[in-house]
Amino acid sequence: MGVLDGLEPAKVFSFFEEICSIPHGSGNTKQISDYLKDFAQKRGLFVLQDESNNILIKKPGTSGYEDHPAVIIQGHMDMVCEKDAGREIDFEKDGLKLMVRDGVVTADGTTLGGDDGIAVAYALSILDSDDISHPPLEVVLTVDEEVGMLGATAFDGSVLEGRVLLNVDSEDEGHVLCGCAGGVLAVATLPVEIEKDEGFEVWLSVDKLTGGHSGIEIIKERANANVLLGRILYELNETVSMRIISLKGGMKDNAIPKSAEARLLLDTEGDIKEFAERVADLKEKIGKELKITDPDFDIQIAMGMEKKSKRVMTYESTRTVIAALHLFPAGIQRMSKDLPGLVQTSLNLGILDSDIREVRFSFCVRSGVTSEKEELVGRIRCLMDVLGGTVKTEGDYPAWEYQRESALRDIMIEAYKELYGSEPIIEAVHAGVECGIFAGKLEGLDAVSFGPDLKDIHTTAETMDIASVKRTWDYILEILRRL
Repeated sequence: MGVLDGLEPAKVFSFFEEICSIPHGSGNTKQISDYLKDFAQKRGLFVLQDESNNILIKKPGTSGYEDHPAVIIQGHMDMVCEKDAGREIDFEKDGLKLMVRDGVVTADGTTLGGDDGIAVAYALSILDSDDISHPPLEVVLTVDEEVGMLGATAFDGSVLEGRVLLNVDSEDEGHVLCGCAGGVLAVATLPVEIEKDEGFEVWLSVDKLTGGHSGIEIIKERANANVLLGRILYELNETVSMRIISLKGGMKDNAIPKSAEARLLLDTEGDIKEFAERVADLKEKIGKELKITDPDFDIQIAMGMEKKSKRVMTYESTRTVIAALHLFPAGIQRMSKDLPGLVQTSLNLGILDSDIREVRFSFCVRSGVTSEKEELVGRIRCLMDVLGGTVKTEGDYPAWEYQRESALRDIMIEAYKELYGSEPIIEAVHAGVECGIFAGKLEGLDAVSFGPDLKDIHTTAETMDIASVKRTWDYILEILRRL
């Protein structure tokens, strides 16, 4: 007897439980990929397993649908593996322990992997059935979505005929995702000149900011510690004679940094007093500005009272670095005109660091419009050209641009209205999803992303709503019937 026996739809929950018995964390997908390949072979279906362990399974259309255009059903097979302290589990070898309570499925002390195991379960249930009406199907199940959409990026799109894609990787029932931002990592490097001189060392830190995800939470306009550090240093350098020893801030390019610090060398004891007074003024002034978004904002300083010899940036390099840090574009650059409340273009200075040769500024640049993303990178490059620095980009992935006309979206809306008596919420997200990768590979792709209610994904409190799984299953079948 399975833990999920008796839940409906029975086949979906049976496959989900089977998936959960197989280790499938990101980077550990060979076993689950082999399971999916074996599933297809046993049923005589076409299956392709690529070098990355992505899986493509094809199934012909049912009676009356044989000549309809192919439909892609897509999700990812990897999950985020987290566990509670003291929970004994080896995610490389062990399956999950499932539980049912209060109308939801959850796991005992671990993440559940409903993101995106439920997409795999839905797909297998359709592929395994002989009583569901559907057009020709191309089921694409990718690996390592949770660590950078690596599987989708590596997948060869030329093997697909379909130009309609149902991605089942959203977590809010009744929401239909129809666009996402593309992104790129831009790393600006500014060379500096170093000299050895004497002065009074000072440590300045910007701390206790709220932070957050640079895509999802950029709309909240929380302060960026690296950007704020640039503003503070600029204002201090107006009245205090100082040079930079080092800079450091942030840990991930896609996270709004909560703290940043500068080590500085002041010339005289008089500069120490002026520095402390100016910091106190700035702390009060900026604190008032940030009282809503970052109520715990703080500036801390520590001062060495003895003159010491240090390797520091020259005055000229110090001014150039501060200018760059203060002038870089930051945060929201443009809002969408198609979907009110959606950030269209933004950037986040996520990591700041330095050594005796250079200062590095690492940006996560996002936009739902490819040309705007490119223009924003161009602005960073333009400033570096003037200041004598360089810019390198990596990890570029395309935007899934919102289409004002979408036959698939129209079908999704009408099907939802017929089933539930109301319209779904149409939205886009200022973050990357796999639809964007496939949109870049398949010209003319019409795609949507949707799914059942999943709460607290990527945490050990993750739940999957049983009734929502059933309603979403009915929704998928109705969509396929109409395609």
